[in-house]
Amino acid sequence: MDILTVNDQQGQYPASYYAATATPLAQLPVATGQITCDVCVIGGGFTGLSTALHLAEKGLDVVLVEAHRVGWGASGRNGGQVGTGQRLDQNALEKLVGMTRAKALWDLSLDSVALVKSLIADHKIDCGYVDGVIHADHRARFVRDSHAYAQKLQQTYGYDKISTLDRAEIRDHVGSDDYHGGTLDMGAGHLHPLNYALGLAASALKAGVRIFENSRVVQLIEGNPAQVKTATADIRAAHVIVGANGYLGHLHAQLAQRIMPINNFIVATEPLDDATARGLIRHNHAVADSRFVINYFRLSQDNRMLFGGGENYSYKFPSDINALVRKPMLNIFPQLADARIDYAWGGTLGITMTRLPSVVRIGNNILSAGGFSGHGVALATLSGKMMAEAITGNPANFDLMAQIPTRQFPGGTSLRWPLLVLAMTWYAMRDRF
Repeated sequence: MDILTVNDQQGQYPASYYAATATPLAQLPVATGQITCDVCVIGGGFTGLSTALHLAEKGLDVVLVEAHRVGWGASGRNGGQVGTGQRLDQNALEKLVGMTRAKALWDLSLDSVALVKSLIADHKIDCGYVDGVIHADHRARFVRDSHAYAQKLQQTYGYDKISTLDRAEIRDHVGSDDYHGGTLDMGAGHLHPLNYALGLAASALKAGVRIFENSRVVQLIEGNPAQVKTATADIRAAHVIVGANGYLGHLHAQLAQRIMPINNFIVATEPLDDATARGLIRHNHAVADSRFVINYFRLSQDNRMLFGGGENYSYKFPSDINALVRKPMLNIFPQLADARIDYAWGGTLGITMTRLPSVVRIGNNILSAGGFSGHGVALATLSGKMMAEAITGNPANFDLMAQIPTRQFPGGTSLRWPLLVLAMTWYAMRDRF
């Protein structure tokens, strides 16, 4: 059974708030026949689109193939949060890779957010970017560590865009009794992810990238040139970029052993009046909480509550996504009990054992980045730029990310799923009790 086709209709964006409010991009052709290029990019999400755009701007002949529509996968379905840092905090990174590399990885994360903002500005992408992400602690005992971490970022890393929130302050920001404190990161932000992806695609097309949709890759053959095969095309390229993330499937065993697909879910309420919306999130920041199975939420540009919560680890989405996500939403915001849910959707993201990106070089001409573990809006965009730099002779940042330890899932692709289910079920129980 294939996770790519179980949950969604081929060639169409899944019904979601993002799809309903997207700036449309005309459907692009299917790849056919014999095609040659300098670089073939597999995947039309943030990673692939960023790579293709940056390479085309450097004058290379780039072909991008997407199995469905550009932005169809996690890039067009996620919570829209543009976070600083890596998925692991700096304390954990310092233990894992040492202070020098931890600082370099922190700096790269800031570069990733700056890159997203610059692409939006330079290419005039209308995706409603707003500054500010709150980390909300759902246990009182977590607050001291959150505040200590913010102070560490200020003092050790020179990061002055993060501030602490006590109980009264977080309740001024978030209209919920669930949280005891946290932090506010004004260097982070949030956006409409599908419009951001479509804006990158439109810019890549203008730069000369040949983008083919509904052109799923069925085989990747290493060699010089490398060979990328779809059902209707045979593409020969000097270099190949793999940006499939959670939708990699069985395309390449070495990559699949390090990236696990899991599903996450979001609902969008009806539009709320301004007083109600500001009573929920006063200053229009995005919020992510301290649960292991994270609740994340923000207001849309038209005052809807966009609330993400719940995960599953099977091939199929649950039959009632609305009910699955509505439960944690009402735990946080019981005042939304009478709000109509207009959209409920799911998407598949890629996680790794360490929750750090899997950045890999295969042979001398195939590069891959994925496994952003829910932190991909900024890091996937940056990974695309890094892979473009590596191909054009500046591999320093790519090599830095590639040196991060990313272990294979135990049991390979056959046993990783049941083992992950056991682990995630344990952590979900810990959240509740």
